[in-house]
Amino acid sequence: MKGFERKETRFSLCGLNCGLCVMRTGGYCPGCGGGPGNQSCALARCSLTHGGPEFCWECAEYPCHRYEGFDRCDSFLSHSTRQRDIARARELGLPGYLAELDQRREILRQLMEGWNDGRRKTLFHTAAVLLPLEELQGVMAALPQGDALPIKERAKAAAALLEEAAARRGLSLKLRKRPEKEQK
Repeated sequence: MKGFERKETRFSLCGLNCGLCVMRTGGYCPGCGGGPGNQSCALARCSLTHGGPEFCWECAEYPCHRYEGFDRCDSFLSHSTRQRDIARARELGLPGYLAELDQRREILRQLMEGWNDGRRKTLFHTAAVLLPLEELQGVMAALPQGDALPIKERAKAAAALLEEAAARRGLSLKLRKRPEKEQK
């Protein structure tokens, strides 16, 4: 969007965790306000008309009507954790939150490089977004190290540990789809 640029592209204006988005990590999106090719965004237009706050929560009108129903499905997985991520960023401050985000990104990178059998990309991204950092770190510590196991067995072990961690927290690592009647 013309005139809308951001210094920090890992965490969007509206609280989407761009740093863990599969589109961003796959190289298909530069992140919120991260350069040419960004789609037009109603929240970016809103930001420009409200003096350009770095994040929506800095606006006097936050939360506004634009946030109604935003978290109902996982068209982008980070929609489902947006409120949690905003609260965490406000609690830790942006530098602290981004440090945690970088740790999550490193764990995701390790999972993709060492335990992905070509079928676990979505599961690993979902876990990196949904699970608390300490759960992700615990899974990484429990994973079999080295190449002693074939990749399929390593992938299966990683998936099982991530699913167990999610179950302990009452989370599902399966994406929610928009109900059929809302898609039209």
